[in-house]
Amino acid sequence: MNPENDPRYRDYWESYHKVMERNGVTPDLARAIMRTNTTAIGAVMVHRNEADSLICGTFGQYLWHLKYISQLLAREGLHPVGALSLMILEDGPLFIADTHVHAQPTPEQIAESVIGAARHVRRFGISPNIALCSGSQFGNLDSDSGRRMRAALDILDGMALDFAYEGEMHIDSALDPELRARIFPNSRLEGQANALVFANTDAAGAARNILKMKAGGLEVGPILMGMGNRAHIVTPSITARGLLNISALAGTPVATYG
Repeated sequence: MNPENDPRYRDYWESYHKVMERNGVTPDLARAIMRTNTTAIGAVMVHRNEADSLICGTFGQYLWHLKYISQLLAREGLHPVGALSLMILEDGPLFIADTHVHAQPTPEQIAESVIGAARHVRRFGISPNIALCSGSQFGNLDSDSGRRMRAALDILDGMALDFAYEGEMHIDSALDPELRARIFPNSRLEGQANALVFANTDAAGAARNILKMKAGGLEVGPILMGMGNRAHIVTPSITARGLLNISALAGTPVATYG
């Protein structure tokens, strides 16, 4: 699609305006956006079913891209649950969430991220073993993150889920079964956690970046959970290999996505 000269231009700006007219978007603004904003153009293509999926984010701020994607795909009943990064490390894979979407998630949003992470872990052929990570550990602190994590655990416990999860806990307890057994012998997790869900994006993003920059982790993602594989937002630090990986993920048919 050539933004400066494409026969579909009128169809695109009219489609964008129809979705966004009650969000303050005038026809003139819709025309301008469909000439200049490649993320919005790609989202319109997905919205019109002229593209299967959208990948963006090689420049700019993550939430800026997310705004256009979520507004246009909300009509399909989709909403962003969280950003999940698969870090491929020397001793195996480790999933981290939510690295970008909800800065201070509510207990309901944390629970939704846990469920979304489990779905994606299974997508890679791995049985989910999810730790809810916080500065508090099994109720030893009355901190904001601890309270939210404990409330999320209560929500998950009421859902009769078919995967292993536990919290709230420190990262070392999540990754060291012997340490966890000493601190909390009745934990429902067995072995190392393979997915860490954090109480805020600061902690999740820091863990992701440390593993990538200092531990030689190869990232697949971020995977935008909740959007039915219709859109993914990468970050400016992504490599050509990373773009290839997320493209392969986006190219997976929705029917096999789950």
